[in-house]
Amino acid sequence: MDFIIRHDDEAGTEAITTEELEQRLGDRLRSLRLSKNLDQATVASRAGVSLRTVKNLEHGRGSSVSTLAAVVRALGRLDWFEQLDPPVAVSPLRMLAQDRREAVPRRASKPRGTGS
Repeated sequence: MDFIIRHDDEAGTEAITTEELEQRLGDRLRSLRLSKNLDQATVASRAGVSLRTVKNLEHGRGSSVSTLAAVVRALGRLDWFEQLDPPVAVSPLRMLAQDRREAVPRRASKPRGTGS
C-alpha cells in the first residue's frame, strides 16, 4: 500500500493511500461535472475519451495523465494544473548564480602599487 503524506497546517499531517487520493480526485471531477450540469457522455465526447474512461476516472480507478488532462480540459479547469506547477517568480538560474557567488570565499587582496 502506497502512502502519501499531506501537510495540513490546521490538522497536522495526514497519511492517505494512493487509492484514497485517486478517489478524492474522482469525487472532485464528478462534483465539477455535475456543477456544470454535464453528463458523463458529454464530458467523454469533449475529452475524446470513452464513456467507460470517464466513469473509471470518477470512481478513482487509475487513468493516464493524458486522460486526466483531457477530462480536466473538457471541464474547463486547466487552472488545476497551475497548482502543481506554479509560475516561478524568480529565475532558478539567477538564484543558482547568486548562491554560487555567496558560497565562494574571496581572498583579501593586497593593495597594488606599493613599492616596497
